[in-house]
Amino acid sequence: MRLRGLYAITPDSADSAWLIERAARALEHAGAGGWAALQYRNKLAGPAQRRREASALAELARSRGVAFIVDDDLALAIEVGADGLHLGRDDGALGAARRALGARMLGASCYDRLDLARAALAAGADYVAFGSVFPSPTKPNAVHAPLALFAAARALGVPLVAIGGITLDRAPQAIAAGADCVAVISDLFDAPDIGARARDYAQLFRQHDVASA
Repeated sequence: MRLRGLYAITPDSADSAWLIERAARALEHAGAGGWAALQYRNKLAGPAQRRREASALAELARSRGVAFIVDDDLALAIEVGADGLHLGRDDGALGAARRALGARMLGASCYDRLDLARAALAAGADYVAFGSVFPSPTKPNAVHAPLALFAAARALGVPLVAIGGITLDRAPQAIAAGADCVAVISDLFDAPDIGARARDYAQLFRQHDVASA
């Protein structure tokens, strides 16, 4: 699957129905394009709840033609048939994950460091994420990754994901800087109309791609 567009990351919640319902609303208009992936990340869920939620979200994303990626849990990604796995610096060895995943996607958080991105690709990553590109309400103490990093990273030849503090107003800056995807949690799932907000993010990519053609 080509990663280009909105990369939605689920919010933390102890309520499975709440989380799944919001993900479904986000994916309402996914068929129109401008979507990259739905990543499952829920730090408040225990193992059994995570399996239930990941299974439901995998099916939901598949029905909308959107890549489903599991954060930080290789065994769960394989168990639910996810399209990919995303790992941070402390989430496990990329090389081992690459071997276990086979043809599934593998993404890596590289923070503000191009050298980490190069090492991730050498270990088998298919895409890399940089951030926090803006001040983030989810991770207020996260290191800042300048937007200029995306231009420098284009030579890597893989999709680049911008994460951290993304809002609908700020996203065009990241896209113009060279980000293939914008990863969004709060500005999407806290929106009054989640489906409309997701559609607006997707439209940013469609408009940019038309203007660049």
